[in-house]
Amino acid sequence: MILSNAPAPFFTRPGTNPERDDFYRRLKTKSAAPLWEQLSDLVLAQPRPNCVPALWRYEEMRPYLMESGILITADEAERRVLMIENPGLKGTPQITQSLYAGLQLVLPGEVTATHRHAAAALRFVIEGDGAYTSVDGTKITMHPGDFILTPSWTYHDHGNLTDAPVVWMDGLDIPIVNMLDGSFAEHYPGGTKPVLQESSDSPVSFPYSHMRALAEKSPGSRIHYGAEPTMPTIDAWLCLLRAGFKAEPYRSTDATIFCVAEGHGLSRIGNETFAWSPHDIFIVPSWVPITHEAQAESVLFSFSDRPTQRALGLWREEVATRF
Repeated sequence: MILSNAPAPFFTRPGTNPERDDFYRRLKTKSAAPLWEQLSDLVLAQPRPNCVPALWRYEEMRPYLMESGILITADEAERRVLMIENPGLKGTPQITQSLYAGLQLVLPGEVTATHRHAAAALRFVIEGDGAYTSVDGTKITMHPGDFILTPSWTYHDHGNLTDAPVVWMDGLDIPIVNMLDGSFAEHYPGGTKPVLQESSDSPVSFPYSHMRALAEKSPGSRIHYGAEPTMPTIDAWLCLLRAGFKAEPYRSTDATIFCVAEGHGLSRIGNETFAWSPHDIFIVPSWVPITHEAQAESVLFSFSDRPTQRALGLWREEVATRF
């Protein structure tokens, strides 16, 4: 049984009367407010996320992405990306409270300008074979399913010298950086940083063929990318599910973004069930139970803010037997 994710408030709000209302109005003129009026919304019995379970179908998103390639150039846009906005966070460029995600398109012949920023980024390649990302002068060729990191404050650019579009999912910790007012960014002097080496064997590059082979050895288990954490604010995993696999319910405090690398299946997130196919993206909010069911052999990529929560002593998980 999946429990409700809307528990009763831990604190109750006191009643009001004309004297209190007058006091609150006068207090507001001093840029102050009574804690007891907001305590029930500030200190919660358990997470009450504003982001909601949702799924973005790649077959529906791709036409918009290709249309964006007609409407605006990579030079004009700096990065031609369709941001993925959580329906519960309308008007904000966030897929969860702490993370950003988007679909980036680089058309044949395009090369983006080199820049760097405080936000850390990851790329999970969805479509296209043979384009590249350069990270601090190391040129990395991209293939479907490959995973590439752009750590904080590293110069990076992208290029597509093939004859087909390339698309990948971006994941960044922009909301965390901006919440802390720690955002800085700058362009590389002269436009494009020279390539110093070409390498697929790099600490920031994880070829899909290698990671899938590791996942094959431990089906149903999440294979972690790199040393823990993958980056100081973001962890990422790959998981292979055999056809017919059904996971036990699980929940944790780190809202998690999934991208389907292969296969077809169902995920029950809270009280909603989502059917997914290759390249679809879906989100599991904080402390909302999830179960997966693979209808064919499937591979799921995922990432979350788990390192941030662990560093702050906030991360929790709960397995089915405790529900």
